[in-house]
Amino acid sequence: MNQLNRFYKQHPFLTILFAFQLFRLLLLPFFGMMPQDAYYDFYGEHLAWSYFDHPGMIGYLLRLFTTIFGKHVFVIKLADFTVTSLTLFAFYKLAGCFLSKQKQNLALVLVGSTFLISILETISTPDVPLLLFWTLSLIALYHAVFRHQKLYWLLAGLLMGLAFDSKYTAVLLQIGLILFLIFSNQYRKLLLSGWFWLSLLISVLVTFPVFYWNYQHQFASFLFQSANRTGDIAKFQLKPKLFLGTIGTQLFLLLPVAFFGLVALTFKTIKKVLVKWKLPTDQVLFLLCFFLPAFLGFFLISLFYWVKINWMMPSYITGFIFLAIFISQKSTKINIWIAAILHLAFAVEVIFYPVPIKSDDTWFGWQQLAKRVETLQKTYPNTFIFSTDGYKTSAELSFFLPQKIYAQNVFNQPALQFDYVGDNMLLLAGKNALFVDSDPGFKNTAKNGTIPPELKTYFNEVQELEPIIIKNGNSNVRKFWVYYCKGYRGPTKTIE
Repeated sequence: MNQLNRFYKQHPFLTILFAFQLFRLLLLPFFGMMPQDAYYDFYGEHLAWSYFDHPGMIGYLLRLFTTIFGKHVFVIKLADFTVTSLTLFAFYKLAGCFLSKQKQNLALVLVGSTFLISILETISTPDVPLLLFWTLSLIALYHAVFRHQKLYWLLAGLLMGLAFDSKYTAVLLQIGLILFLIFSNQYRKLLLSGWFWLSLLISVLVTFPVFYWNYQHQFASFLFQSANRTGDIAKFQLKPKLFLGTIGTQLFLLLPVAFFGLVALTFKTIKKVLVKWKLPTDQVLFLLCFFLPAFLGFFLISLFYWVKINWMMPSYITGFIFLAIFISQKSTKINIWIAAILHLAFAVEVIFYPVPIKSDDTWFGWQQLAKRVETLQKTYPNTFIFSTDGYKTSAELSFFLPQKIYAQNVFNQPALQFDYVGDNMLLLAGKNALFVDSDPGFKNTAKNGTIPPELKTYFNEVQELEPIIIKNGNSNVRKFWVYYCKGYRGPTKTIE
């Protein structure tokens, strides 16, 4: 205990960070399988060059951990925790390139105590490997640019490519680098350097798996992530509620002091540039070029389109280092206290689930559902199982049940990655099925009373069964409608 007290006095911020990390690690066994966890594990169970929604790095990561340690919910969470812990270490090294030792520790605990890290360490998303490779890319670029270590250009190219193999938003790395070189008087000459262009070339070559998969599948992923969304954004229909929603999610992600501190510093910096026409120092400019494009860009988009909570995450790597330059220890401690209180409330919710989440984006009840469906299938043997709520129920059942689970491709509707695992729906023709449909905002435990029209279209006969009710103690917290469907007629056409 004396040694612990001595370490805390010498390294108070590092002690706080370790406390947050230990807290999260101890919470992992209580955290159930999120739909995202199950879906990206589905990636790993069907290895491919890339995937429909995203590149494949998160799938490869989960496949590696489940191969080594076994297929368990805790192993999935452990993979996220381990990789994000490496990201924190890389962030610490990156912060040391720009900050004094005291500010370096402050930056580390500032980011390490946020829900940004808690989400990354408990929910599998492409952002988990993205932030690791993003941070490592910035370290390599720092050495290449500021320390003139040419071989780091090659490493930076490799890491930027691996970041893109994690998530498409990694293209902002190359954009940030080019912006920095354009605006920096001292380093603009590097735009003509062969090392710079070789780095970009390597980053493109490393993304070969993503481009090759897209080439094989008529660029389906690129179209899904770009054309469909940009079409909605291009309508320019102002939606203030979406903008306020984005503020709310980012406020939750960073907590008040850090979020409003970044907002204030952003406006102050932009005002200084526009009024005095003076750019910040090259090191601060470097931080801003990897922070502002995503931070401001996604906030602008949020005026017209719903920006997901994790889209801005990579920008906060340099954003927090920029914030640490100016923020005081007092403000940091306030943010940490807020973080501690909210994390305790979060732990109560995870362990005891006192406030049921009226959404399928929850960790509670999926394994219970799988056991109930497995038991029900014994009553209705020789049936295949499917759901049509995007990917969530199908992915969860795929994880917990030792059989093929189908999605809305049964109805010949687009089914995300379920369309690209080689299923021939014609082989199911004539078979019976169990259709499981979530009712996230349920008001009672009664049957639905109606048959979904798609079931009537694709099956000869449909019978509604008693719904599956998931309980937390004596409370009903989740509800799933179940239908026994006879004689699948098959899809009207196969998916290429």
